[in-house]
Amino acid sequence: MIEVLSTGALNTVQDLGRDGCLRWGVGTAGAMDGLALAAGNLLLGNDTNCAAVEVQVFPFKVRFLANCDFALTGADCDARLDDTPLMPWATHGACAGQILTLNLPRLGALRRSRTYLCLPGGVDVPIVLNSRSTQLRGAFGGVGGRALRTGDRLHATTPACLEGRALGLVPPEVAMPLHLDGCPAMRVLPAAEYAQYTAASQSAFWSSEWKITPQSDRYGFRLAGEPLQAIAPLEMRSHGIVPGVIQVPPDGQPIVQMRDAQPTGGYPKMGTVIEADLWRLGQMPIGSRIRFMETSWEEALEALQQTQAWLADTKRQIQLHHDTRSAA
Repeated sequence: MIEVLSTGALNTVQDLGRDGCLRWGVGTAGAMDGLALAAGNLLLGNDTNCAAVEVQVFPFKVRFLANCDFALTGADCDARLDDTPLMPWATHGACAGQILTLNLPRLGALRRSRTYLCLPGGVDVPIVLNSRSTQLRGAFGGVGGRALRTGDRLHATTPACLEGRALGLVPPEVAMPLHLDGCPAMRVLPAAEYAQYTAASQSAFWSSEWKITPQSDRYGFRLAGEPLQAIAPLEMRSHGIVPGVIQVPPDGQPIVQMRDAQPTGGYPKMGTVIEADLWRLGQMPIGSRIRFMETSWEEALEALQQTQAWLADTKRQIQLHHDTRSAA
């Protein structure tokens, strides 16, 4: 269906992740921005968990080997089909031989760093432990457990064309903005060792901006800011962790565990980015700054319901659009 003409390191095939395997020491993997992946799948009539290409190193270029519809969500990456500019968060149609180029994201008001290329029925790669996601550390899933290479060919599970029924969506950060003093924010639940840090460090954790350093990747985002100080030295045995957990190593600079996080770790836990905001963090570019907002369990559940409601409304809009076009 598509042939990779140009790619960079760490562009992979991902679905929503490999749930239920942490007890075997297998991390979740999956899309850094699960909301963008789910929305791209809905645009094509796919199940929200279908696999897509996650592009985080640009430029990325593919040739279509057959007529095919596709959807682009996530970062606005100045996408072009041959020489024709394409809208982000929309469906498009390609003819055999056309070339899709995804260029560097436009880092304007909506700062996003990852784009999702979705195909009808999802990208057809083997299912491993109930997921098609690439697990780079374990070297399985996706295409041979590795990043995409020039010359790779990917097929759609159910090749189809929507007969030009193009549709665009309002990005979720426009529908559900979240900022503190103009800085992108993530809601956080205090974690087990939060009370073992000084009052000054607790205050700095919430009031300071944190910079995402170049040492960040799909495994974890390493942050830079005022070092967090424990009341007394903390020595801990390794324990279970999940994406979103914010650990504090001895240097006091937090690490937020991301989608490829290992299932155990021994650093103290300051907090956990709530599930409803992991997509926001997953799209933040290297070098950008973020804030943390303290939240409660009840507020975290409400935020998750809001995200699910956005997806449900998106699905209704798409169905209404298709029904209207069919009636016409």
